[in-house]
Amino acid sequence: MSTNTEGRRKRLGLTLALLAFAQLIISIDYNIVYVALPDIGSGLGFSAQNLQWVVSAYAVAFGGFLLLGGRACDLFGPRRMFVLGLGLYAGSSLLGGLAGSPEVLIAARAIQGIGGAFLFPATLTLVSTSFAEGKERNRAFAVWGTAGGSGMIVGSLLGGVLTESLGWESVFYVNVPLAGIAMLLAFPLIQPDAVQSSGRSFDLLGALTSTIGITAIVFALVQGPESGWTAPVVLGALALGVVLLVAFFVIEKNSADPLLPLALFGNRNLTTAVGVTFFYMASFGTLLYFLTVYFQGVHGYSPLETGLAFLVPMVAIAIGAQTAGGLATKHGIRAIMIGAMVIGVIGTGILGFTMATDASYWILVPGMIVMGLGQGAGYTLMFGAAAIGVAPEDQGIASGVASTTQQIGGAVGLAVLVAIANSGLEGQAGEALRTATTDGLRTAVFIAAVGIGIVALIALGLKKPEPQAQTAPAAERRPETVGV
Repeated sequence: MSTNTEGRRKRLGLTLALLAFAQLIISIDYNIVYVALPDIGSGLGFSAQNLQWVVSAYAVAFGGFLLLGGRACDLFGPRRMFVLGLGLYAGSSLLGGLAGSPEVLIAARAIQGIGGAFLFPATLTLVSTSFAEGKERNRAFAVWGTAGGSGMIVGSLLGGVLTESLGWESVFYVNVPLAGIAMLLAFPLIQPDAVQSSGRSFDLLGALTSTIGITAIVFALVQGPESGWTAPVVLGALALGVVLLVAFFVIEKNSADPLLPLALFGNRNLTTAVGVTFFYMASFGTLLYFLTVYFQGVHGYSPLETGLAFLVPMVAIAIGAQTAGGLATKHGIRAIMIGAMVIGVIGTGILGFTMATDASYWILVPGMIVMGLGQGAGYTLMFGAAAIGVAPEDQGIASGVASTTQQIGGAVGLAVLVAIANSGLEGQAGEALRTATTDGLRTAVFIAAVGIGIVALIALGLKKPEPQAQTAPAAERRPETVGV
């Protein structure tokens, strides 16, 4: 092996470690506040009605700014947006820890969401353009997906430990050094951004209509279960969002340099991956929430005990994500994605059947392991599928489309399934409430299993693998549409 080849592999390995670390930060930050919510509410005087906005402000800003963040990667460079996103994370996390009122904390969470909207597509773009299609990129997405899937559980565990030992403020302070270290490492480890074509322009009108429109729709999806779907604020936000998104697509159709090139949707893998991502998040993406409610609401687990209970599925998710990359290289993303969803349906079904008011933790373990294997593999592959066949200069916006779908799918799925799970709780108390809660959660889990099955059917639309291998680094060539 030549010195140049060995040096390139070492540099790519360090770059991948940094990108996985950034994805871990995003995933931890999204979940770490859940177990701290009761302490945050009592510490800052949140009402029962507005405490949800500690979580929702992040989700609304994250979802609303993703397309803008994705296109900014294409126009200004993914390394710049990577550093910008981490900077917003560090600053807003410090503000959140210092917050002395609900309004300041909600504002800090919204800024964190905007940081995520720049960081997430930048990370995806860097994975897609730094590694060659095929074995190299599949392995990179496996490492990246492991970090993202594991971060969901690590966030819960870390949140419990920090909240009980150092107070709720620590769940925000912990992000400051993590994001700061990643920012400093970005300069030596990530290739400088290429000089952008002077002929490209920033589609300001498209950016405004898409960002405000998507923000309005995500706001309505988040607020709907709390205020009621017929509440004026919810209907008004939905109407505003629909009107602005229709205007956005009209603007993009007539723009010489659009924020979202509509020709991208001619890539069958991208459009199929969008459908896969939506239903994956609407089904698989909700299970962490329902398991949290089950552990704490039915069995009375403490925040720390809940985090420890998630260690089993965390390991399974990591194994699934790592295994999927190698299998996808050998058999194609299409076959392994379908297989992962079949495993997910089986595991989620087993979990649903074993959930009971008096069930022990160990009864749940087989279902959580099988479910975690499918969940980890699917999370890795759905983003890898969205990147195939997209030109390097459009990887940012393609990542933004996939991640926007991720946020909307998760919001829609959670809103629908929470409404179903809570439908029989009114007027219940004591043991009857525990039983009704378990029944509702079990129903939601079974419906999620059906949604996972739908993901498998949609994945049939991915193109089958072609016999030739892709060996040239993605950053050195213009990818063609290839099979998966």
